[in-house]
Formats: sequence, C-alpha cells, structure tokens
Amino acid sequence: MSWGTELWDQFDNLEKHTQWGIDVLEKFIKFVKERTEIELSYAKQLRNLSKKYQPKKNSKEEEEYRYTSTRAFLATLNEMNDYAGQHEVISENMTSLITGELTRYVQELKQERKSHFHDGRKAQQHIETCWKQLEASKRRFERDCKEADRAQQYFEKMDADINVTKADVEKARQQAQLRHQMAEDSKAEYSSTLQKFNSEQHDHYYTHIPNIFQKIQEMEERRIVRIGESMKTFAEVDRQVIPIIGKCLDEITKAAESIDHKNDSQLVIEAFKSGFEPPGDIDFEDFTQPMKRTVSESSLSNSRGDGKSELKFGGKSKGKLWPFIKKNKLMSLLTSPHQPPPPPPASASPSAVPNGPQSPKQQKEPLSHRFNEFMTSKPKIHCFRSLKRGLSLKLGAGPEDFSHLPPEQRRKKLQQKVDELNKDIQKEMDQRDALTKMKDVYIKNPQMGDAASVDHRLAELGQNIEKLRLEAQKFEGWLAEVEGRLPMRNEQARRQSGLYEAQNTSAVNSCAQDRESSPDGSYTEEQSQETEMKVPATDFDDEFDDEEPLPTIGTCKALYTFEGQNEGTISVAEGEMLYVIEEDKGDGWTRIRRNEDEEGYVPTSYVEVYLDKNAKGLRVLGVKQAASSNSEEN
Repeated sequence: MSWGTELWDQFDNLEKHTQWGIDVLEKFIKFVKERTEIELSYAKQLRNLSKKYQPKKNSKEEEEYRYTSTRAFLATLNEMNDYAGQHEVISENMTSLITGELTRYVQELKQERKSHFHDGRKAQQHIETCWKQLEASKRRFERDCKEADRAQQYFEKMDADINVTKADVEKARQQAQLRHQMAEDSKAEYSSTLQKFNSEQHDHYYTHIPNIFQKIQEMEERRIVRIGESMKTFAEVDRQVIPIIGKCLDEITKAAESIDHKNDSQLVIEAFKSGFEPPGDIDFEDFTQPMKRTVSESSLSNSRGDGKSELKFGGKSKGKLWPFIKKNKLMSLLTSPHQPPPPPPASASPSAVPNGPQSPKQQKEPLSHRFNEFMTSKPKIHCFRSLKRGLSLKLGAGPEDFSHLPPEQRRKKLQQKVDELNKDIQKEMDQRDALTKMKDVYIKNPQMGDAASVDHRLAELGQNIEKLRLEAQKFEGWLAEVEGRLPMRNEQARRQSGLYEAQNTSAVNSCAQDRESSPDGSYTEEQSQETEMKVPATDFDDEFDDEEPLPTIGTCKALYTFEGQNEGTISVAEGEMLYVIEEDKGDGWTRIRRNEDEEGYVPTSYVEVYLDKNAKGLRVLGVKQAASSNSEEN
C-alpha cells in the first residue's frame, strides 16, 4: 500500500489532506495549552482557598485550633495546598513534554511538507514541459507534411500542363523535393521527441512521483504516530501525580479519623469552667404574718453585721450570683462592656487615660430606694450588668494576678504563667552553667580567653534568675491562694443552701452598689449598710419576663468615630445622631440606640448628650411613687 502507486494522480488532494493533518496537530496543541491554563488557575484558586481559611497569626482563631476537629480542618487545608501543587506539576509537565515539543515538531513538519510538495510541483512542471515540446514537434511535423503534399500536387500539375515551360516544371519539382525533405526531418524530430517524452513520462509516474508521494506518506504517518504519543503523554502526566494526590487524600482521611469528640468536650470544659459551685435552694418566705420586711438568708441582700462570710469578686473568692433568672433573659440583659472606656482621640485629660484615675463614683443611695427603683422602673438591669462585667470571660486584658477571671480560669492562667517563668529560669540557668564551664576552661587554659570577660555576663544572668524566681514565687503564691479556695470536685454537699445564702447575699450587695465595679471587671469589696428587706420571688420573675425595650431619655451626637469591638459596645461614626436610653452611671459608658435592633455602649467622652428633662422627671416620679406604695404596704 503506497500512495505513489495508488494515488499517483491525487497530488492536489494529498496536499489538502496533509495540511488538514497539520491543522489537527495545532488544534491538539491549543487544547493542551488551555488545559494547562485551567490547571494553573485551579491550583491558584485552591491555594487561595486554603490561604483564606488558614488561621491568622496572633488572633483568636489560633486558640480555636487546639480542638481535634479544627486541627483536622487545618491538616485538610495544608493537604489541599499540596493537592494544588500537584495540579501545578501537571501544568508544567504538559507544557514541557507536549506543548513545547509539538510546537517545534509542527514547524519542522511544515518545512518538510513544503519541500516534498515543491519537488512534486517541479516534477509536474518538467513533464508538462516535455509534453509541450512533443506537441510542438508534432504540429511542426504535421505542418511540413501538409506543405510537402501541396508542393507535390503543384509539381504534378505543372508537369501535366503543356503550356508551362520546362524551367517552371523543374522549379516546381525542386520545391516538392524540399518540402518532402523538411517533412522527413520533422518526422525524425517528432519521433525522437516522442520517445524522449515517453521515457520522461514513465520516469515521472513510476519513479519520481512515487518517491515523492512515499516521502509525503511517511511524513503523514510520523505525524499520526507523534500525536498518538502526545496523547499517551497527556494521560501519563495525570497518572504520575495520582499516587501523590492519593497520599493527600489519605492524609485528609487520617486527619478526619483523628477527631476525638471526647477530647474536644474536655477542652471545652477546661476553657470555660468557672469553678463556681451551683447555688442551693431558695428558702420560702412567708408574707402572711405582719412583720418588718427584712432580708432572709436566701434573699437578695446581706447586712454588714450578720457575721456571715460574703463572697466577693475581683480574684478574692467568687460565687454564683443569679440562679433565679432564665439564662436567655439574663444574657440579653448582660451586655455592658467590662473594660474601661478608651480616651477620645484628642483628649489629654487624666480621666481619659485607661490607667489613670477612675471617674468619680455615683453617690450611694439607700438600699431600699435603689431596690424599689429596680423593681418599679422598666430598665431593671443595672446590677446584673455589673455582675456581667465581673464574670466576663474576656481574657484579653486585666490585672497581673488575673483576678478578673473566674476561679478555674484564673488557676489555669496562673499555672500557665508559672510554667513559662520556670522555663525562662531553666533557660537562664543553662546559659549560666555554660558560661561557668567556659570560665573554668579559660582559667585552666588562659591562652583560649580571658576568664574575667564572662564575669559581667554571669552577674547579669544571676540577677535575671533572681528576678524570675521572685516573679515565679509571686505567681505561685497567687496560684496557691486560688487552689486553696477552689471547691473539691467531689463535694456535692456544698450545693446546699448553707453555702448559697452567702452567695445570694453577695449578689444583692453587688446589685446595690450598681456599677461600682473596677474598669477591669473586678468588684469592690464594700458591703451594703442599709436595712434588709424581703422581695417576693414571683414578682421578681414576672418583671424579668417583661422584655419591653428601654425608653428613650434623650439624644446624643458622636464627637468622634468609635469602633465597638468589645462585647456590648456599638460602633458610631463622627457626627452621627443617636438616642440615649441610659446615661453614664459613673463608669464612663453611656448606653445608646440606633434603631430597634441596634443598641449598645459608647464612651461618654465620645458623645455629646442632650437629655430630655421630661423623660428624666417621669422616671424619678415613678421611683418615688413605687417607694411610697411600698411604705404603705409595710
């Protein structure tokens, strides 16, 4: 099967077919290029996706990755990054092994094809020239033969005519002989040309054209083989990375299998356990007998002189304060920020400095008046907001002894600090030991160095070690204090009312002080000196079931832009007008509202407040009426 013998007369069709073959090869090259671009784009998107969900350094997200589920997710992100790298390998290999090689081959193929068809056209032109020569010789022979016939006829006519002279007859005979000779010469030339043409034609169709077409056929077959090999390489490039991709998927599966739900649950306990004991039962208060309303052992306040221990906050000893309020109600109320308000951008007053003197506290009111105001007015959340500040688990800022944290969290922080200090001490001691050995070597071999050169560094290390030890002793003392006060894990008897009455009385003292907490969230240790009073628990619960929004008592204008990033705060823009729903109680915060769904606290120094006197007067009147009605009932 040869194109030279089978397709000897299909020169033009072969030219078109070979051009189509080159077009197919170029189309395959373009396909591979687009595939490599897709692989690169996919790898880039996978890397961006993995980077997007990576935990940010020095952020809260890093703390979340101590759980096994989040660590497994982090491992998945890392494996996806490696997975993306394999797609980049696919793109690189396809570019180098297929696209680059085929591009060079196409250029060579075009040159070879051009050469072969140039030779074919040259052979065709040669045979066409021979054919033209044969046609010219044939026409000349035909013409000479006709001229010889005419000359012979003219001679015979002249010879038969008796009136023609003998000279004219001789002239006609000579002319006829000349024409016959020319015809013989043309015949010989035509015969020679014909034989030459037949020989050239035989060589053309049986030698030259078959050879040229055979080369074209071989060229086309090499192209077909090359594109087949490229397709195999196309598949092999993918197959080479499958084991690595499989390892990535196996690592993701391994990470998923490493998730331990029990361990994560234990980590949640360690992260959020406060160390408080659950409260005991509330005693029944009998109001059927006429008696002076005093506070029982399980009510909301405690007198100064009753001799019972009071649980205080601020790192001294902590107790649960609100067992009688529904959790969802309470959490919606406890939204006040627990940190001191930041100073205004351009303020230089001492009160604007976070560590400066605190703003003057509001003068205490009698406990009965404060409690009546709490029970009769709608905004009944001040004392509980103060409790929220004291119990906030925000660990970002606080005193050195972590007294703003619940007992269990404080113990963990102190233990962590002690461990860090011990590591630093050990590091300094290792350096001191190394320098001591170096000094001994210098003493034994003075030529190696001066022993006195390390004395200064040894003295510095000794001072550092002493400072670190003192610091460690300080934190160990606080840790011992906390561990001594933490309840035993198996003492369930402490849940009885004997302990709860101290916790409960501490709660009402905190309510009566209302916003006398320190800026870091800890509480003052002042006790109420007011008379005790009883409060019906049913009325108390009913008041908290009422979820009506706080009334507006005025408006305010933002003097500066404030980014409310802490819990309970709200962001405001400079020049923005908002509604005031609670004025500053002495802690530097004012509660505002933007609309029905957005309300929170902003620093008082950041806004200019315009209180509505009518609203304020109505609120005071309501408090007085409630107080008078309580006195009449007594």
